[in-house]
Amino acid sequence: MNLVFRLAWRNLWRHPRRTWLTTAAMMFSNTLLVFMISLQFGMYGLMIDNTLQAFTGHLQIQAPGYKDDQKIRQTVADIVPLAESLRAELPSVSIAARGTAFALVSSEERSYGIAVFGVEPAYEPDVSTIPGLVSEGRFLGDIDAPEIIIGAALARNLRAGLGDELTVLGSGRDGSFAAAVVDIVGIFDSGIADVDRSITEIPLGLFQDVFFMDGSGHQIVINAGSIDGVAELQSKVGSLLPAGQDLVVHDWDALQPGLKQAIKADMSSAFLMYGILVILVAFSVLNTQLMSVLERTHEFGIVMSLGLTPGRLGRLVLLETAIMGALGLVLGAVLGGLVTSWFSVNGFAYPGMEELASKFNLPARFFPQVSPLTLLVGPAVVFLFTLLAAVYPALRLHRLQPVEAMRAV
Repeated sequence: MNLVFRLAWRNLWRHPRRTWLTTAAMMFSNTLLVFMISLQFGMYGLMIDNTLQAFTGHLQIQAPGYKDDQKIRQTVADIVPLAESLRAELPSVSIAARGTAFALVSSEERSYGIAVFGVEPAYEPDVSTIPGLVSEGRFLGDIDAPEIIIGAALARNLRAGLGDELTVLGSGRDGSFAAAVVDIVGIFDSGIADVDRSITEIPLGLFQDVFFMDGSGHQIVINAGSIDGVAELQSKVGSLLPAGQDLVVHDWDALQPGLKQAIKADMSSAFLMYGILVILVAFSVLNTQLMSVLERTHEFGIVMSLGLTPGRLGRLVLLETAIMGALGLVLGAVLGGLVTSWFSVNGFAYPGMEELASKFNLPARFFPQVSPLTLLVGPAVVFLFTLLAAVYPALRLHRLQPVEAMRAV
């Protein structure tokens, strides 16, 4: 095997320029694949974390059917004591209770239909980024105070500002008329018009009084920090729920089904482009090895007349390709890892993509995620396709006749 390896290595460098050009093509493609896959996974991580941490959370405890119907009577009984007991059992995660209703909110000049969320002021900042996005005023204080925070778009539509009074009109849990007058204490600006236009938050105690909730609510939101281990946490939370209550625990995929679908669609289009790149590299290797075999036809004829079998010659060609592919894999992975590591610290920005990124709740600058998977999956696929590209030149040797081959010039 040592002799065969030395022969393969010598044959590769008979034409160093051609070998280096082919290796450079593999190295470039591997570097690009490492960077793009790392950037892609980094974007997905940011997209998931930013979307879930904005409002949804990684898990939610709800009444059965509430996720689809969102009817005010589908409630979680004694929601605040239940949230407190879960916080005692799961101190490493963030937990907050919420109530939700749809109502009409009116200022002195205009009225709009909105979603009113009753939140725990002390714990809501741990499960949502909205409290940190308050650009004017402050977030909610006392759990029973008659106050509200609204989005910047809604404030413009209502022509209302800090300190103004709003009238909230809706239907209570028991079907009765619900009404309250609240003061605007904060205006948040998330950068997403739909959120700023449709979401308002009031203290949970006030929400329960206005909508006659009798101590109940609609959601217990759990923020695990990251999606790692969410399935295990979901099982653990389910085991901690009271046996007498009919409750369900939804994970982020059930709460935000469109998020995973968007990621899958983006992955499909990206992998199509990656596939085209890999195929182009494979054809480059095929061209190199086919030229190498054709120009050595006379030599192959001589060694075959001396008793060397076509199978061994074919394995020699495959070994040459494997050495060249391994060289491109190592150099490309190392260079790709260095480039990706630099961008993972300094970030990467698409020119002119700020507006599009904001629609997906993403920052303008992305940070690739370097991992063994992102370092090796692209170069490994390129290496596999380079070996497949060498199969045809190797099989040609089985049809080679020694006498005719020795006549070749």
